[in-house]
Amino acid sequence: MGRLEGKVAMVTGGATGIGKAHAQLFAKEGAKVIITTRKKVAEGTALAESIKKEGGEATFIQLDVSQEGRWKEVTNEVIKKYGKLNILVNNAGISLGKTIEETTLDEWNFLMGINSTGVFLGCKCAIGAMKKNGEPCSIVNISSVDAMIGEPELAAYCASKGAVRSLTKSAALHCAAEGYNIRVNSVHPGYIHTELTEKEAQDSGLPTEQYLEKVGKMHPIGHIGEPIDIAYVSLYLASDESRWVTGSEFVADGGYIAR
Repeated sequence: MGRLEGKVAMVTGGATGIGKAHAQLFAKEGAKVIITTRKKVAEGTALAESIKKEGGEATFIQLDVSQEGRWKEVTNEVIKKYGKLNILVNNAGISLGKTIEETTLDEWNFLMGINSTGVFLGCKCAIGAMKKNGEPCSIVNISSVDAMIGEPELAAYCASKGAVRSLTKSAALHCAAEGYNIRVNSVHPGYIHTELTEKEAQDSGLPTEQYLEKVGKMHPIGHIGEPIDIAYVSLYLASDESRWVTGSEFVADGGYIAR
């Protein structure tokens, strides 16, 4: 406990799934947590209240990560309320179970706007705020194993997560070159049981349980992961324990890409 004591952390896409696990864990470890989502306002508000009831500190703010103006407003609101920002977890993301031939341009642009542009805007705004506070800061970008491998039925998703992987390294090198006390790293989950996975099951035409069993067998460890498995990786990267780690990629995938 207390690994994030005194820090202010923002988690995008924080109302459910991997983001929710981050928000809950970070609050337990002492961080003041800002939960953001684009649509799930009721879930985000309820999560913030739940964290408060358990003795933590949390705030919900609605944010469409693809909108630059809204990013600026939210960042300013966080600074006004807490005086600083130490941690950003760029977690907001969507999936699309289609091949390159099936994917329309509108679908491509919408997915890229959230998965890639959203991370770019988050990093840009966070760096602008973090470089001024004089404290150790960390940006954690949630990418995917699909940034490293290709999957035929996830064309746009693979491309968007590949962009996050490369952007992370560029941003990390920039912060280091400028002498900012900001580290930037990416986390690459394998299949995690979230609403995204259930949507992929729907796109595949298989019942959810059958789809989960199918993808579980693809992981040498024998099953897919849970959101908390990713949150614990990010906790290390968000904490000062990882003070010498930047521009790196952390894979948590049950051995999926080790074969």
